[in-house]
Amino acid sequence: MVVWSLWSLLLWEALLPFIVTGAQVQGQVGGSVLLVAERPPGFQIREAIWRSLWPSEELLATFFRGSLETLYHSRFLGRAQLHSNLSLELRPLESGDSGNFSVLLVDKEGRAWTQTLQLKVYGAVPRPVVQVFIAVSGDAQPPKTCQVFLSCWAPNISDITYSWRREGTIDLDIKPGGLFMDGQVLSVSLGPGDKGVAYSCIVSNPVSWDSATVTPWESCHHQAAPGMASYKDVLLVVVPVLLLVILAGLSAWHWGPCSGKKKKDVGAGEVAPETENPLV
Repeated sequence: MVVWSLWSLLLWEALLPFIVTGAQVQGQVGGSVLLVAERPPGFQIREAIWRSLWPSEELLATFFRGSLETLYHSRFLGRAQLHSNLSLELRPLESGDSGNFSVLLVDKEGRAWTQTLQLKVYGAVPRPVVQVFIAVSGDAQPPKTCQVFLSCWAPNISDITYSWRREGTIDLDIKPGGLFMDGQVLSVSLGPGDKGVAYSCIVSNPVSWDSATVTPWESCHHQAAPGMASYKDVLLVVVPVLLLVILAGLSAWHWGPCSGKKKKDVGAGEVAPETENPLV
């Protein structure tokens, strides 16, 4: 009888007119999500069926003659719970649970109502890593101003956004012109009055966020210490050497084949001198 009811519901979904609504639901790996079965006013439910439509079509839960059932073979077996209001709860969520779901409701008059939902499961955002890159002069004395590049990175995560906050101020003071690489890199200019100013990188996705804070002036002071070189000092040495290597390679490529070709052409174009006939 249950099998016949299931086939009847699927047949109603294919043949009878019904209303389709859509909704997006977000969840976090390890957490739970509630897929709500909405219905029009006065819709008295007689039977219901929950299904996964994508990435694979599976039967998840049913309601027949007042009985709730979720023991169907699917990837959600043991993780699905059908509540008395016919909303479906999934837990704990896994990264592969994202997909499309549908619930088919039939009232006591035989009318069908179908709702589709899209579930997107996100991982928790990890603590970001902030690196400080300093541009200073070659002087050993602490600089009066310090140009700072703050780089923020969150490992092994996608669908995230980056933002920056200047701590201790009402105005965030983050100008769009100082942001690069979709907000991952922030450029700021600091002076002695900014010794205690801290910057925080906030990494977020639709379900979670985390942050890391640095005080970049400390790096400016350390960078100016004797025996430490800035990235400009490194570039002043590396770039000329690379240019010399490239020019030497181009010269060898140009003169080597060309000189060899010339010698080959001269050898091919030479005419052997005529030998004198001893009989003449």
